[in-house]
Amino acid sequence: MTTLNTIGRYWKKKYGEKVYKIPISISGFTCPNIDGTVAKGGCTFCENDSFAPNLEKEKKSDFKLHPDNPNNPLLENQLLQLQAQFENTKEILTNKFNAKKFIIYFQSFTNTYAPFETLKALYEKALSFENVVGLSIGTRTDSITDEILDYLAKLNKTKEIWIEYGIQTVYDSTLEKINRGHDFANIKEWILKTKQKDILVCGHMIFGLPDETQEMMLKSVEESLKLNLDSIKFHPLYVVKNTILTKDFKEGKFTPIDEELYIDTLVKSIKMLPPDVSISRVTAGISDDSLLSPMWCNNKHCQMYNIKMALLKENLIY
Repeated sequence: MTTLNTIGRYWKKKYGEKVYKIPISISGFTCPNIDGTVAKGGCTFCENDSFAPNLEKEKKSDFKLHPDNPNNPLLENQLLQLQAQFENTKEILTNKFNAKKFIIYFQSFTNTYAPFETLKALYEKALSFENVVGLSIGTRTDSITDEILDYLAKLNKTKEIWIEYGIQTVYDSTLEKINRGHDFANIKEWILKTKQKDILVCGHMIFGLPDETQEMMLKSVEESLKLNLDSIKFHPLYVVKNTILTKDFKEGKFTPIDEELYIDTLVKSIKMLPPDVSISRVTAGISDDSLLSPMWCNNKHCQMYNIKMALLKENLIY
């Protein structure tokens, strides 16, 4: 039996105890694929509110950040949001698991797509919290700059800094179908630049994208690993309400991946991973009525059981 190198095991080995990731959603952030900078409407599968649970009960502002506009009237409130979300989740994790170390995960929207001074204020505030050992910043490869990478490289000297890039696929034809707004050449360029700065990179892969075969999905993993990723996340493509993909699904133009194919592709992908590439996620889903399909994505516990059993058959322990 081989025990897989999960991100949890990586952190436990590095810090001597379990490290907990705290997801953060900050109002005012958006995406160049939504505001019209590179495209309009966002990726076909994206309904932003479903990916920003921490903002559901907070008042959302119509003002949206843009890197070229240094004005940010929301900064004071954003810093308060950051602190409140961190403290609330930290309290829950401490009471439930006696958690002592944390990584702050800027999760929702594109978390480098903002004025540089805003990013500095948020990142430095996050790193100032007690027992925070680092940051994980979710973003797009077309929304990073050399200035931001140089700054994060400095932070990385004393804290653990991750950038999580949405790769999704290496096929430009698919990236165009999902209205991604950039090509794989852009992904490759900025991941390699990030690695040159010694910043840790987690790549997100999506299985079940429109018209992709299993061979294509596995090829995307193979080519992405050539970029020297430090960690990887795997997601199935599921359909939620109020997305462009909803229309294609209802018209029968898109059929979501079934669980058997997803798990088979996942297991084959995990067997491709070098030992030093950690696994940050093996599936995803949503458990409320916004999920349209596939319905196997609405039960995370069932998904994880089936995945673990499939891996055990290959003598792999997740």
